[in-house]
Amino acid sequence: MGRVTARRRVVRIRDGRVSARPDTLAAEEPMELRVGGRPLTVTMRTPGHDFDLAAGFLVSEGVLHAADEVAGIRYCAGATADQGNTYNVVDVALSPGTAAPDASLERNFYTTSSCGLCGKASLDAVRTQAAWTVDSDALRIAPDVLTELPERLRAEQRVFDSTGGLHAAGLFSADGELLCLREDVGRHNAVDKVVGHALRTGLLPLRGCVLMVSGRASFELVQKAVMAGIPMLAAVSAPSSLAVDLAAESGLTLVGFLRGTSMNVYSGAERLEPVPVA
Repeated sequence: MGRVTARRRVVRIRDGRVSARPDTLAAEEPMELRVGGRPLTVTMRTPGHDFDLAAGFLVSEGVLHAADEVAGIRYCAGATADQGNTYNVVDVALSPGTAAPDASLERNFYTTSSCGLCGKASLDAVRTQAAWTVDSDALRIAPDVLTELPERLRAEQRVFDSTGGLHAAGLFSADGELLCLREDVGRHNAVDKVVGHALRTGLLPLRGCVLMVSGRASFELVQKAVMAGIPMLAAVSAPSSLAVDLAAESGLTLVGFLRGTSMNVYSGAERLEPVPVA
């Protein structure tokens, strides 16, 4: 298994003083995702929970919806015979009757750690069809519970403590209980790892849950939440305009700038109790 962190020499300058020392960095390595032995995409990620990442990516793309659609997930050998198992190639075997990914899902370029949509074959492929709706989800959450989530998320970021270079995604219940946390150099990867864990443990759709992310809320993260049946996405930073549009269109509650005791609710404010005054 690849390492989550790596050590590199760094020249440190503090108050005019120069010193050399080793520094701990978040690891970033490529992972090739195959389905039934056929290459689908390559993503840059932090090693760890790779099977969750593979499963979550396929949920986000509308390929998988339930655990029994997966016959197995395994690591494959490297590109050359002398490489052995590099733990950077993951193959997902689908159960009989589960449709393979459409050819249009194949990425023409690798997926970077900052953007999971790069290389999509067409603009039409950006939007995916969700298996579940979130607009009728009965989730209700108190604002004071919501304001506690960033601190609870940060408290569980073990790798961030040593590197300062990882994003986190956490799944919470309506009473603020942390159900699952994953870290990665990419926001979208961290979310896919959470969703993949939910798929593999038979928890989809994630009704009544809140997805908390450590960065901004992009269109893609809103889409991943909707694809997993999550009714609320909260972020410590800003959403994009398309993220707000998709959230409103889907009936997802989108919260941004969740810091301290303040927040901006961009859609679905009715899920906060008491309902904020407009």
